[in-house]
Amino acid sequence: MTDVPTAARAPRTWIASLISTVVTLPLAFFALVFGAFAPMACDSCTEPEAGRFDTSFDPAWTVLTLSLVLALITLVTSWAFSRRRPPAGLALAVLAPGVVFFAWVAFMALVDWP
Repeated sequence: MTDVPTAARAPRTWIASLISTVVTLPLAFFALVFGAFAPMACDSCTEPEAGRFDTSFDPAWTVLTLSLVLALITLVTSWAFSRRRPPAGLALAVLAPGVVFFAWVAFMALVDWP
């Protein structure tokens, strides 16, 4: 039986959390910037189109921002679990960019584009 140090046996799930951070934060930034600039798509709209757009934009913006907060919570939790529960940390690290992607897709689907 060989005596392997504990640090050498520890899974390296922190790498997944690091890669997830490098991917998730820029994705979330661009999703938020795109959502913030989305009202400019309706600058030249007629009054009925602008009304439909404004009515659909408010709930879509709420969904986008709350989903991005959820992605941030998922990312922070992946870092917390990477040491204590490596499989959960790995799963959360993979899930965080997916949450950002689905937040953006939900935003695009909820807005009534002109």
